[in-house]
Amino acid sequence: MDIDIYRLIEDYRDWFYVITFIWTFLEGETFVIFAGAAASQNLLNQYWLVAAAWLGSFAGDQLYFWIGRRYGHRLMKRFPKLQGGVNVALDMLHKYHVGFILSFRFIYGVRNFSSFAMGMSMIGWPRFAALNFIAAGVWANCFAWAGYLLGVAFEAVLGDIAKDFGLIMLGIFVTVGVTLFIVHRRGKARFEAQIAAQQKPVNPPASE
Repeated sequence: MDIDIYRLIEDYRDWFYVITFIWTFLEGETFVIFAGAAASQNLLNQYWLVAAAWLGSFAGDQLYFWIGRRYGHRLMKRFPKLQGGVNVALDMLHKYHVGFILSFRFIYGVRNFSSFAMGMSMIGWPRFAALNFIAAGVWANCFAWAGYLLGVAFEAVLGDIAKDFGLIMLGIFVTVGVTLFIVHRRGKARFEAQIAAQQKPVNPPASE
């Protein structure tokens, strides 16, 4: 199956950047890591990959911000379970300001609520767009180049065997899977503790 994916990317590599944009519009650091690994095998252009992931991630969070700004309070009333996550995101925005906007994509759990929550805050649209653009670029570069370097590393370790792209992808899959399991397990416990401490509604932070 890995070899089929390899050939699919090779045959439709130009469209793959569109797929990357759509995928990262929704989420997908794991997808970007594997795409970066494919770029290390010259299946994709690494810079086009980074650009597609960058723009997709930026556009997705701009949409969530807009939804929060326009429909946030109505959605909170309709789906009260969102309250805890939104409170955590607003609390972190209040404490860390710019640092939070630049890093929320890397924070387990909170990232799912962050752009929506910030749309409900007093932060201005232009300010969020500028910082979000920088943050999306950091995110895209981190994961695309992580995948690229993993691909290079496994190719060096496996030597001639690396011609079998499936073995490279298997090695990366195990490495990424174990890493994400550890990170998500710790992040989930921390996020659940934060949710428990934020059960009551909090006021949005003051304008930046």
